[in-house]
Amino acid sequence: MAKAIPRPGSRRNVRSRNVRIGSRKSARRIPKGVIHVQASFNNTIVTVTDVRGRVVSWSSAGTCGFKGSRRGSPFAAQTAAADAIRTVVGQGMQRAEVMIKGPGLGRDAALRAIRRSGILLTVVRDVTPMPHNGCRPPKKRRV
Repeated sequence: MAKAIPRPGSRRNVRSRNVRIGSRKSARRIPKGVIHVQASFNNTIVTVTDVRGRVVSWSSAGTCGFKGSRRGSPFAAQTAAADAIRTVVGQGMQRAEVMIKGPGLGRDAALRAIRRSGILLTVVRDVTPMPHNGCRPPKKRRV
């Protein structure tokens, strides 16, 4: 059976469609948003969403170029927060709520970087999940 040859014209259409979507995305103005900071011991992820929960921008210590144990450092969290917020400040974000989750070292550093960015913070909330006595432990292996 003969192999289908992709047409070059269809590929060009796909590329132009992606460019159009990207330009429409950046044109959307967001006055108010929610900044989610997930600080684990190994990495810090900062996600910026609009009030409906649609992701506008995100960054992590890993995508900022930190490797290994340095991803969990406060400086890596600060860099990730600044990187995620830089794009939304250009889109006109003025006010934001901050939701911080996790036990990591980058919690305070990320919050410090968000405050320094010039966005007015309306709420800073800790949403770390806490077990109310948690799951039932596994049964003992040997008696």
